[in-house]
Amino acid sequence: MRFAQPYHACMATVTQDSTPTEDAVRAALATVNDPEIHRPITDLGMVKSVAIAQDGTVDVGVYLTVSGCPMRETITSNVSEAVQGVPGVTGVNVELDVMSDEQRRELASSLRGGKAEREVPFAQPGSLTRVYCVASGKGGVGKSSVTVNLAASMAAQGLKVGVVDADIYGHSVPRMLGTEGRPTQVEDMIMPPSSHGVKVISIGMFTPGNSPVVWRGPMLHRALQQFLADVYWGDLDVLLLDLPPGTGDIAISVAQLIPNAEILVVTTPQQAAAEVAERAGSIAVQTHQKIVGVIENMSGMPCPHCDELVDVFGTGGGKQVAEGLTRTTGAEVPVLGGIPIDIRMREGGDEGKPVVLSDPDSPAGSALRSIADRLAERERGLQGMSLGLTPSNKF
Repeated sequence: MRFAQPYHACMATVTQDSTPTEDAVRAALATVNDPEIHRPITDLGMVKSVAIAQDGTVDVGVYLTVSGCPMRETITSNVSEAVQGVPGVTGVNVELDVMSDEQRRELASSLRGGKAEREVPFAQPGSLTRVYCVASGKGGVGKSSVTVNLAASMAAQGLKVGVVDADIYGHSVPRMLGTEGRPTQVEDMIMPPSSHGVKVISIGMFTPGNSPVVWRGPMLHRALQQFLADVYWGDLDVLLLDLPPGTGDIAISVAQLIPNAEILVVTTPQQAAAEVAERAGSIAVQTHQKIVGVIENMSGMPCPHCDELVDVFGTGGGKQVAEGLTRTTGAEVPVLGGIPIDIRMREGGDEGKPVVLSDPDSPAGSALRSIADRLAERERGLQGMSLGLTPSNKF
């Protein structure tokens, strides 16, 4: 009986020694690289938590940079495999979470090596460039077509215009504008190519062929930052950003990088599309941006026999969005115009010849030019600009 106590103590020591330590688990996690950034997830701040049960089961919390990350399964598998190899581990549970905006900013700063961000000229107090973010709630409403035609129409009026193809995943602006040139790098500046008098930059100019871009939050933010800060735009009158559909990372990054940017919401007359577009526009409440107006695309189709408009996608979507955003923001949001369905608009997009240039008097061309005129008439403001005046005591 006198050996009972030492025997149990010995067994307890064996059980305790066989339980994996947190240091050992974190060392294993340090061998797991992010599939895109190719750096350990421990260095990127992606390990949220590590919990070890007495039976050797390990629960690991991992931050994803964005919700719906395309690499979530790969990360889960790699984390499970690495931790399972630690002696004493009997099971692994991986719980995924999503980084906050602040965590994403810290990660982006880490990827820059702690260096200060380049200045975005359009965000400076002295900038007179009008910045319009062309947004939509869903894809397929003609947002990119509207963007390139507005840009081409303004450039035709003599304005200095630039377009950022911020739809990284679904970039299409170069084709629609007929841009065949490639950016030229001079020292640390990127010179954007021009087409129809419009300067344009797109990720499609840097990817081979029709290769897809599979990036997550921090890399999207960095690409947009480079488009805005590293590209030499010169003194633009208007900068248009073709945003991806919805309210994801790019919309948030734009609000951070160019807080003075204004939002143009594109929708179709269809009620379902209008509801989604209204949600996309409502992000302005959180980002404190102004919504300059709503554009209703595919607003009826001229009948080939009688020229009367046929409401293919219904009616009232643009008005519904404008009224909803007016209530949400507390500021008047107008409908800037309706663009009818016109095959020449589609043909122009495929051929790189915007309809406002190839057929300006067509129904779609005329409607787009009218909207561009309204936007171009808005004066470049002096708010926040230093006038170089100093006080004087002489009277």
